Amino acid sequence: MRSVLGDYNLVVSDTLRSALVMLGNGEGWRPIAGGTDLMVLLNAGTLPFRRLVSLRKLDDLRQIVVTETSVSIGAAVTYTEIQRHPVLQSEFPLLCQAASWTGSVANQNQGTLGGNIVNASPAADSLPPLLVHDAQIHLVSMSGSRSVPYAQFHLGYKLLAMRPDELLHSIELPRRAENWCYYGRKVGTRRAQAISKVAIAAAARVEDRRIRDVRLAFASIAPIPLRCIETELAIIQLARDPRRTLASEITPISDIRSTAEYRSRVAQNLLTEFLETLP
Repeated sequence: MRSVLGDYNLVVSDTLRSALVMLGNGEGWRPIAGGTDLMVLLNAGTLPFRRLVSLRKLDDLRQIVVTETSVSIGAAVTYTEIQRHPVLQSEFPLLCQAASWTGSVANQNQGTLGGNIVNASPAADSLPPLLVHDAQIHLVSMSGSRSVPYAQFHLGYKLLAMRPDELLHSIELPRRAENWCYYGRKVGTRRAQAISKVAIAAAARVEDRRIRDVRLAFASIAPIPLRCIETELAIIQLARDPRRTLASEITPISDIRSTAEYRSRVAQNLLTEFLETLP
């Protein structure tokens, strides 16, 4: 059953301050940018938010700012804009690759990185690369601003370290001087326009044929996008079997798209494939 549009209020905010005032006034206003997630709920008649503040005109949230040490991506930057940015292409290929997996071309033109983060789906394609790239989340409200390491942003299924009056402003990625090897793959029912059964984002720094550092993150194998710290240690220390460590570290579920056993086996196989790509 579809929603009745007359039951909803939509206000287009012209300034960041006006958006923050509305989010903080206690009247239940919620932000909307690309709307690719919220419109699904609206069409299904299950969108719980009745008052929406559009962020589409806020240039503050639509910038990609490059400095010597980091790249800051505004929360309302689209997947298409991410894919086309030369610095992101060369230094953050996992994020660009994941952006190309997300829905259709129309979704990529409309959907935003910030929206994907706050929607907090454990199957979201763009979130494991943020863990691998050690992202920082920048939040703003009428009370001020603060930063949260992305690794600490997801507290549980659909539960974020973010207050209702706060707005995700930008995502900061530190630039790395060292040479890293990257690997990303999505396993789904189809090659495109399918929700991940399992997705991996991985990176390793190899010197003298030894893995000196490694980052390993998955989607769809836990209630949140998961960085697998124990498995990373097993790879570097050579003291434990990485596949067995990974199997004990993840908590996949069975649902309409796949089974827990399948997801666990595929995650282990993707880990093996990643390690086999390293020099």
